Amino acid sequence: MTTGGFSSKRLARVRELLERHVDSGFVPGMVAVLARHGEVHIEATGNLAFEGAGSRTPMAGDTICRVASMTKPLVAACAMTLVEDRTLRLDDPVDDLLPELADMTVLADPRGPLEDTVPAKRPITLRDLLTFTLGTGMVLAEPGTVPISDALNALGHPPPEEWMRRLGTLPLVHQPGERWMYETAADVTGVLIARATGMSLGHALRERICDPLGMKDTAFSVRGESVGRLATAYELDAATGERVVEDGPDGRWSRPPAFEGGGGGLVSTAGDYLAFASALLAGGSHHGERVLSRPSVTLMTRDHLTPAQKAVSGFWPGYFDTMGWGFGMSVRTRSTQPGPSAGSYGWPGLYGTAWYNDPAENMTTIFMMQRAHAGDQRLPMWNDFWTAVHQAIDD
Repeated sequence: MTTGGFSSKRLARVRELLERHVDSGFVPGMVAVLARHGEVHIEATGNLAFEGAGSRTPMAGDTICRVASMTKPLVAACAMTLVEDRTLRLDDPVDDLLPELADMTVLADPRGPLEDTVPAKRPITLRDLLTFTLGTGMVLAEPGTVPISDALNALGHPPPEEWMRRLGTLPLVHQPGERWMYETAADVTGVLIARATGMSLGHALRERICDPLGMKDTAFSVRGESVGRLATAYELDAATGERVVEDGPDGRWSRPPAFEGGGGGLVSTAGDYLAFASALLAGGSHHGERVLSRPSVTLMTRDHLTPAQKAVSGFWPGYFDTMGWGFGMSVRTRSTQPGPSAGSYGWPGLYGTAWYNDPAENMTTIFMMQRAHAGDQRLPMWNDFWTAVHQAIDD
């Protein structure tokens, strides 16, 4: 048994699983981090890309990856630093800083015409944003079938002021606080942070979270020679069934974006994200640097959704059967498979990154790869990953 309570023999199964996916050609490389009781175990296999210079550069703990929706917990934590210094309050309306969202209307029928609305029953609060219950968000529908879905998809990602203006012209899909809706709340939270601090979201994250925790590679773009550590992202071409490059080192993340998306715009490394995750697991501090109080972390990482909200929310029936939602991240409410315990919290990203803290086991687990849509936790490989991680516990 290792000092962290892992079985050395069983840790080898984690590496074997990573190697199997790399050898199959699913991704060129993967990184897994298991941290427990002060011991950090890193498994990295494969390379940054299938072709070019990246095909000769091994994956490592400092490989830069697009973490997509793993941005959301960082943004929520940054918002909580503003609550702690009394710049913001959880239950105050956001109207003063986000006037575009004042006096909103709400669709009479969520699938109906945009002109058929009723007044919002109350203002939107920061708590609504952090719990994703502000009343609008991702609406999955075939193009041309649901007007609000088309309108939200047409928002694009212009500079924040224009994005907020466009969002404010649309009705909410549901009343504030009525149900959980994905994505948009995190982007709105990012704009709120920028306006509350008088600086860009990226600068606010750096000042309040990243610099104190030593997260030097976490940002909205990759610059200079660091580009050489950025893994290439792939996807499956729906028409041909072939693997193609979705974003390369000279792609979207090689330059600052017009819109710093709080919902999914960051790049990071396994090492950087471990610092953030470790801070939360320790109650808000890491290596002597406190970014949040323990009560704030406790609030962020507990389930805030009511049974009534869960009953009508989610991407499919039963979505919230075994999980709830904290501030910017999921919270496991019960465990039905070998894997994260009840009370675990974290979130995956589009490109196959995933992170969970398991307080019951005092453990952090982080996976990094770069393949579009590989973060979907319904994929059988994720059941295998979490089983492999938890079967390595040996105390």
